[in-house]
Amino acid sequence: MASSFENVIGTEHVSRQLELKGHTYWILSEPRDSGWQAWVVELLDTSNQEFESVGIEASGNTRGEADGAAERKLRRLLGALPD
Repeated sequence: MASSFENVIGTEHVSRQLELKGHTYWILSEPRDSGWQAWVVELLDTSNQEFESVGIEASGNTRGEADGAAERKLRRLLGALPD
């Protein structure tokens, strides 16, 4: 189910934007307990900024660690090589 950006997340949560295999993905992250939690959504409609969860989550001690782990999982899922 698609969600609208304005209703769900703030811009401070968007950490990375990736263009892979003709699709746009955002890695979102926020502090959790003593570390960071990241997850991946696919941007479905750029004009309305509608997105859908990809089902990938990752955690790390820092935002960079969590975001990097989420990106690696996404690339593995899609069979995409790192830039």
